[in-house]
Amino acid sequence: MGDASLEHSHGHHMDPAVEYSSSKLGMWLFLGTEILLFGGLFAAYAIFRAKYPEMFFEQHVELNKKMGAVNTCILIFSSLTMAMGVSAIQRGKQKATAILILITILCGLGFGVVKYFEYSAKFHHHIYPDTSIFFSLYFLMTGLHMLHVFIGLAILGVLFVLTLKGKFTAKYNTPVEVGGLYWHLVDLIWIYLFPLLYLIG
Repeated sequence: MGDASLEHSHGHHMDPAVEYSSSKLGMWLFLGTEILLFGGLFAAYAIFRAKYPEMFFEQHVELNKKMGAVNTCILIFSSLTMAMGVSAIQRGKQKATAILILITILCGLGFGVVKYFEYSAKFHHHIYPDTSIFFSLYFLMTGLHMLHVFIGLAILGVLFVLTLKGKFTAKYNTPVEVGGLYWHLVDLIWIYLFPLLYLIG
């Protein structure tokens, strides 16, 4: 019994400093690969936009700037609530952390709802990924971003449940911080996508 409890105490709390640094390093490496992925798409966008400037300008008018702006505000606000959640758990405030993570989740869902209506409007007007190079890039880039939003929501959902169960404290909160880094990436990518696609001028 003593050995079992000793083994348990030497689980993820055995060396918080090592776990913290390795977890953050792992996440930063992952984020680096994600940035390279979207970097390739941004490069393709730049090449085709330089080759077909008139087409890009004419077709970007079909995008709903108001919906894009609303989603930008939603994600920026969600990044703020996520950062506040990380700060709260670092001070040991579990209830506040759970509430802030929940608000972040609701923002992510709200982003998805707006994007659903935006896509629906495109399909209603017979605009599909194979309509043109511009819309191929639009659906590829925003669709891939939406996939990252869904992944982020799954991560936040797990963090929310674990926070409610009291798994995180002021001394152990690495998963919340790492999850926050991922969500900030989702926000950052959209901040680049919005002007590239919606504000061509």
